[in-house]
Amino acid sequence: MVNIFRWSWGLLLAFFCLFLVRVFLPLPFANEILIFAIYTIGCNFLLGRVGFISFGQPAYLAVGAYGTAFYLFYFGSNPFVGILIGVLSGVAIALLVGPFFVRLRSDYFALVNLALAVIMFYLFEKILAKITHGDNGLWFLTNMTSTPIIDLGNPSDFFIFTFLLAFGVWALYKYLDDSIFGACCLATKTNEDKLKFLGYSNFNIRWLAFVIANTTTAMAGSLYAVYFGFVSPEITAPSRAADPVIVTLLGGVGTLYGPIVGAFAYTGMKDLISGYIANWELFIGLLLVFIMLAGEKGIWGTLEPILKKLIFKKKNSTN
Repeated sequence: MVNIFRWSWGLLLAFFCLFLVRVFLPLPFANEILIFAIYTIGCNFLLGRVGFISFGQPAYLAVGAYGTAFYLFYFGSNPFVGILIGVLSGVAIALLVGPFFVRLRSDYFALVNLALAVIMFYLFEKILAKITHGDNGLWFLTNMTSTPIIDLGNPSDFFIFTFLLAFGVWALYKYLDDSIFGACCLATKTNEDKLKFLGYSNFNIRWLAFVIANTTTAMAGSLYAVYFGFVSPEITAPSRAADPVIVTLLGGVGTLYGPIVGAFAYTGMKDLISGYIANWELFIGLLLVFIMLAGEKGIWGTLEPILKKLIFKKKNSTN
C-alpha cells in the first residue's frame, strides 16, 4: 500500500493537469489527446521496455476499431459492448501473430509490423470491401443507443469515460514498470543471457508484453470508433505508421508521462500549425531532430529531472 501511495500522487497530478486542459481548451481537442495518448503508450512500452520499435501500430488500432464497428453496424447498439469486443479483437490478433513477431529483433520486427499494417489496409479497403464498405467506411453513429450514467454518445460523458479509462491504463503501466515483470522486460532488452540464467523465458516475456501493448492500442482504436461513429481503412494507412513512434520520441521513450506530453505536443502543433501551413509535418520533424540532438530524452525526459530538483528543493526548504 505504501508503494501505491508513493507513485499515485504523480498520476493524480498528471491527470489533474489533463483535466485542466479540458476546462480551458475545446472538448474535441481534449478527447483526441486522451485517445492518442492511450494509442501511444503501448508503443512507448514496447520501445522503452522491450526494445521493440513498431511501425505496425495502425494495424492493431484498426483491429480494435473494426471489431467495435462490426458489432455496432451489424449486430448491436451498446457502445460499451462494442469497446469490449474491440479490445478482445486486439487480444486475439496479438496472441495470434505475437509468437511469430517477437522472435524477431530490431529492424526485422519493425518491418514485419509495417508489412502487417499494409496487409490490414488492403484487407479492409479491398478484400473485405463488401463487409467494410471500402473507402466509404462504416457509419454507425445513429446506431448507438444511450447508456445509463455515462452516455458515450455525449462528448462530455465520453471525455469522463475516456479520462477514467486512461487513468486506469496509466496505473496499470506504472504497476508493470515497478513490478518484476517490468524488470524482466527491461532485462530482455539489455541482457537476455542473464535473464535466461535466472530461469525466465525471454520469449514468454516478450510475447506477454506484446499482447499487453497491442491490446492497449486496440482499445484506443475502439475509442476512436465510438467517438467518431465511423471507421474507414484510413485508420490503418501505412502513411500514418510512424505517428505513435514520433509521439513516443517527442514525449520521451520509456517514460510514463511521455505519451501524454507527446500526444499534447503533437496534436497541439497539428491543430495550430495546419491552420496556417499545409505541410505541418515539417515542423514536427524539425522539433524531433532538435530533441534527438539535444539528448534523446524527449520533452518529458528533459523536464523530469528539472521538476524533481524543484520538488526536492521545496521539501528541503520546508524542513
